[in-house]
Amino acid sequence: MAASLQVVGAVAALAVVGAAQLALEAIVAPERNATDLTVGLLALAAATAVSGSMTILQSQQQRLLGERLSQATWTDILAVTTRVRMINYESVGFSTQLERVEQNAVSRPFMVATALLGMSGNLLGVVTMAIAILAIAPILLPVLLVAGFPAVLLSRLASRAEFTFASRAIGDFRRRAYLRRLLSQRPFAAEARSFTTTLPLSREHDAANDRYLGLLRRQVRKRQAYAVLTTLAVGITLAGAFLIIVLLLNTGQISLAEAGAAAIAVRLLSAQLSGFFASLGNLQESAPFLQDLERFRALAPPEVEEAPPARPLRSEFVVDQVTFRYPEQSTPALHGVTLAIRRGEIVALVGENGSGKTTLAKIIAGLYEPDEGRTTWDGEVIDGEAIRASVSVTLQDFVRYQMTVRDNITISDPDRDRSDVSTVLADSGADEVVVGLDDGADTMLGRELDEGVDLSGGQWQRVAIARCLFRDRDLVVLDEPTAALDPRAESELFADVRQMLDGKAALLISHRLSSVRLADRIYVLARGEVIDSGTHDELVRRAGLYAELYGMQAETYLRDLS
Repeated sequence: MAASLQVVGAVAALAVVGAAQLALEAIVAPERNATDLTVGLLALAAATAVSGSMTILQSQQQRLLGERLSQATWTDILAVTTRVRMINYESVGFSTQLERVEQNAVSRPFMVATALLGMSGNLLGVVTMAIAILAIAPILLPVLLVAGFPAVLLSRLASRAEFTFASRAIGDFRRRAYLRRLLSQRPFAAEARSFTTTLPLSREHDAANDRYLGLLRRQVRKRQAYAVLTTLAVGITLAGAFLIIVLLLNTGQISLAEAGAAAIAVRLLSAQLSGFFASLGNLQESAPFLQDLERFRALAPPEVEEAPPARPLRSEFVVDQVTFRYPEQSTPALHGVTLAIRRGEIVALVGENGSGKTTLAKIIAGLYEPDEGRTTWDGEVIDGEAIRASVSVTLQDFVRYQMTVRDNITISDPDRDRSDVSTVLADSGADEVVVGLDDGADTMLGRELDEGVDLSGGQWQRVAIARCLFRDRDLVVLDEPTAALDPRAESELFADVRQMLDGKAALLISHRLSSVRLADRIYVLARGEVIDSGTHDELVRRAGLYAELYGMQAETYLRDLS
């Protein structure tokens, strides 16, 4: 459709030149013929109307094209972000590249498409106008074509400058966007007011604004200079062409009607050449951003045709001599860790903050791949993708989906029968949450996308546990599953945890050591290493770190009761 409009526009432009010449010949004819003049003027009006309407039609067609290309580009970006390894998100470089692609590369495919369409239309217009000029005054054509050389050179300089600007400005752009979220969004509003942080955050936001504006101001001045130089080159060439037309007219080489038609053709050809070189400049400017987008696309592993199936756990899952280091960190978060979770067994991880508990939980959940060591399932070495297919997880920073209660739960396993929701609601204790909602499990939660119900932290946590249970897997990872629950709710949950798990193996992480007493085996982590393991009673008798931490918590609890 867009290409056909370009063809019609080019033919209409040629018709404008032809109709203009007919009208001028009728005007300057020795014996003026009203019929010829009327035909010429009507033809000129019709051609001008068609030519003008093509611009409007093309702009609307390009609007539709832009949306389709934007959707396609976002599909590619999301394919990367959903398939890339989780460890990439721990890298500042990945976050910066993602932000740069989102801010700059998303619009570039549309710019390339419109530039290609523009170039093809402009090229067609150049050819048609060149034919008209060759028929009237061939000497004008090389003069006009010479104007293209400085335009090409300046567009190359502009494209390099634009990518350099985008790369330099992305840091302040990201910082400013983050500060805006802190100052404007609901999750941060209460603390911002409680600690009166709005003033320092606003100052930092203004400073980021100033830095970005300074970079932008220099870039705008540079682009304006390139634009002025390009305009001067085109203007000088156009003036030269008009002077040649006057010279040809004065020497009797062309008639007055031909001079008028030539002037119109020169003006139209100049416009087509300007459009052509502008489109060429857009292509050159977009090239570095598209290369950046391609490098980002290359981060995603090849898409598998079929996801691995969930495995039943027949004997045990083992983490064997695993070492893991975060990007840009010299000290490993885990070092030589070995741990086993047997079928139907509840294993607990304990340790002080920063000991590596959540990192190890993410390896057991298949979210991180170890740098050294291996993970085995029933004796077979498997990778993270196979682990993820066979494990269900409730993470410490679980997602609060802005969806209905039912959708919040069933999203963990879309293929499972949704009628099973009532079972997991009861098992997790989330049925008490649903009872108090007007529409039950079909109540919309959250207030970011709709006027839904915002649950308390503990209620959200119950929903997250229900979501984990709905994904019916033989191994469950529960990272601080009771962090937002009050003591009574926590006690009730752990009292029924074996019934809730219904024979599933589980890895349990909790800072409250009274809650992990029920575990069949407890591993104690310190500085990324397993320093002890055993039952609660065994660890207390050894009087090591576990006994120390347990004693401190028990003493605090008893003191609070007194």
